[in-house]
Amino acid sequence: MALRKTHIPDMTIPFDHSYVRDLPGCYLPQAPDVAPAPRLLVLNRDLAGDLGLDPAALEANAARWFSGAELPPGAQPIALAYAGHQFGGFSAQLGDGRAHLLGEILTAKGRFDLQLKGSGRTAFARGGDGKAAVGPMLREYLVSEAMAALGVPTTRSLAVVATGETIWRETGRLPGAVLARVAASHIRVGTFQFFHARGDLARLRALMDYTIARHFPDLAPGDALGLFDAVTARQVALVAEWMGLGFVHGVMNTDNMALSGETIDYGPCAFMEAYAPDTVFSSIDRQGRYAYANQPLILGWNLARLAEALLPFLDQDADRAIDLANARLEAIAPAYRSAFLRVMARKLALPAPDAALSDGFLQAIAGADWTLAFRRLADAAEGRTAGLLALVPDPALLTAWLARWQAALGADARQRLRAANPAVIPRNHLVEAALKAAEAGDMAPFTALLAAVRDPFGAEAGREGFTLPAPTGFGPYVTYCGT
Repeated sequence: MALRKTHIPDMTIPFDHSYVRDLPGCYLPQAPDVAPAPRLLVLNRDLAGDLGLDPAALEANAARWFSGAELPPGAQPIALAYAGHQFGGFSAQLGDGRAHLLGEILTAKGRFDLQLKGSGRTAFARGGDGKAAVGPMLREYLVSEAMAALGVPTTRSLAVVATGETIWRETGRLPGAVLARVAASHIRVGTFQFFHARGDLARLRALMDYTIARHFPDLAPGDALGLFDAVTARQVALVAEWMGLGFVHGVMNTDNMALSGETIDYGPCAFMEAYAPDTVFSSIDRQGRYAYANQPLILGWNLARLAEALLPFLDQDADRAIDLANARLEAIAPAYRSAFLRVMARKLALPAPDAALSDGFLQAIAGADWTLAFRRLADAAEGRTAGLLALVPDPALLTAWLARWQAALGADARQRLRAANPAVIPRNHLVEAALKAAEAGDMAPFTALLAAVRDPFGAEAGREGFTLPAPTGFGPYVTYCGT
């Protein structure tokens, strides 16, 4: 009996390469490593459709194209150059040590980068092996999909492919994988720092104008102050959303702040369960620099580094440029405070931001599960307060707050509360269980958890396994950056 040939549907990805054309000197041509035995673990069919790609045809090609085993037709892989402050210390040259930008895809919603992560060493590798493991790549896929479902600006994951390699990390031998990431762009604060550190004003100016044209087309070329204001507005709104969800990014280095305003680089990230402002998950954040409560402060610190890079273009007079930058920097804290109070007003179903009620609720739920406390407000709005009061260490304090809050509520409070506060987040114990199972070859727990986090605001009934905190004995929870 003759063997039947496997038909692989023909398709192409309509790549464009504006970064290559417009920004010479901002990258290095670099091909990904060839994966020895690629196997597709998960494909984001909805995202593929949004990009104008045929999901069925893409699935047939994804293992080869998104592992480095074969380049998609039209790809021009490059490694991007950037610098960065990492945990406060500055490195003038970081760059994509284990990532390859294949190109950009033009869609009705804009231009999007398609990048491989964990696809091999580049000239920027700094001693690393250039690889990634199945667990961290699936974590990024899972958490970025959760953030998208929660309405938070984020990079997205198109696919994760197992490479057939074994890599070594802190926890021992792990199966290798590559992530295909989609982003509005990979331009970071650190990209500007790279050329500022070198005094390369020509390339810095080209990068600024490229960023304006790509992300802020209403601005005129050369409008450095307008660019800074626009980036600040997006970042302030982004971090306020993180804080409203109890999300801890874990590694807010300047090379992990995208000027597009998207969440990028899901390394040692996690969602806070018990509300504690000093919550840290990252194994390498020993000083708590990127603790939950410090994220707004680091937002301002990172934007100050962007302002330094833009100083030559703010004003021809150096002193005037510094004054303009300082005025903007001084406005970041009150701008963030206003943004956070707007987030809290939505989560508390208040008709307008109210600092006293917002701060009072946070004080009253200290130590309680963050996500459950906000979710149970929907019942409390209708007088059923037992479930909420059972969460907190001081019910009397919360009872006094509830009386003031209920008096401030408007119509349809229950519906608005349920629409603003998720029942499901990527609970840390479920994430770890799903990733360990996937590393052992069982994708079922990951698939079930992924389906749950993609419906974060749905009813709890029948999904209690995804809505409740970790059982007693789980923790303290520690995450790793994956390199």
